[in-house]
Amino acid sequence: MWKKIGLLSVVLAVIFVVGTVYGEDVWRPKKPITIIVPWAAGGSTDQVTRIVAGELEKPLGQKVVIVNQPGASGSVGTKSCLDAPRDGYTWTAGAVEDLGTYIIKGFLNTKLQDWHLFLDVANVQLISVNVKTPYRDFQDLLNAFKQKPGKISVATAGEASMGHLAMETIRRYTGISYKHVAYDGGNPAVIATVSGETEVVPQLACEQVDMIRAKKLRPLAVLSDQPLEIEGYGSVPPITKWIPNLKTNPHYFGIWTPKGVPANVISTMNKIWREVIAKSDTLKRYARERGALFTPYYGQEAFDKSWEAVRATAWIYYEAGKAKVRPDKVGIPRPK
Repeated sequence: MWKKIGLLSVVLAVIFVVGTVYGEDVWRPKKPITIIVPWAAGGSTDQVTRIVAGELEKPLGQKVVIVNQPGASGSVGTKSCLDAPRDGYTWTAGAVEDLGTYIIKGFLNTKLQDWHLFLDVANVQLISVNVKTPYRDFQDLLNAFKQKPGKISVATAGEASMGHLAMETIRRYTGISYKHVAYDGGNPAVIATVSGETEVVPQLACEQVDMIRAKKLRPLAVLSDQPLEIEGYGSVPPITKWIPNLKTNPHYFGIWTPKGVPANVISTMNKIWREVIAKSDTLKRYARERGALFTPYYGQEAFDKSWEAVRATAWIYYEAGKAKVRPDKVGIPRPK
């Protein structure tokens, strides 16, 4: 009798565990999921988010719809996600440096700690020029910035974009000034330089590689201490060849949703990130072809890596006079 009771207890325990893992704690969405890309179509965020969306559809069993909503350096679309019902059906995307610094720039009252982060790739910036310009290497461009302060036009995806951060980092180390021309995304900024509307574009490598391979842009330097190999083009020298003490951080991209969504949404996404995204050959191939790093982090690891990048970025903006709020006043300490 006691053996039967013991066996029954084990069976009930197994049923409970299975029910918990595959039932109550598993999110099974009942309708399509929306990811708001707060930048124009074709840019770095749009490119990688569409790949991630495709990888998510099978394990979630639902269509994942991309909605482009650019404006105010990504803060318009991000706010739409913040304002949406916190039921797991609305996400947004972008770079963690943008998400974590909206608050110091006066764009949006939100902090990195307010979000669940799911990273996919890390991108690097390239300083490239229109092929008809006279700049053959980065030293030529640096000399021109100094000889014609505030005159050379530089296209970026906006005030809080990675391209703008690249130029502010260079300005911080060299004292140059430039003419900033902001667009509603990385792709429009690249096209502006290709067309000759602007001379320079410092956007992400993934946004530029097609035009570089087509010989419509000339890459001069990568913001790194290591050269960048571009498939179908060759090697781009590191900016430290000309600015030896310049320090850079990886620029992590991903999708995120505000805290407050049901716990089973996040636990399910954690599982998908670990078992699907981290093994995605499609995403790995994208990173390899677009000059990016494959970084499928989630949970505390995603936050820790993102936090260091946000701290560095926030203080670069503040020291450049581009912040309305001192970072440590909103809980962002200066990097060591």
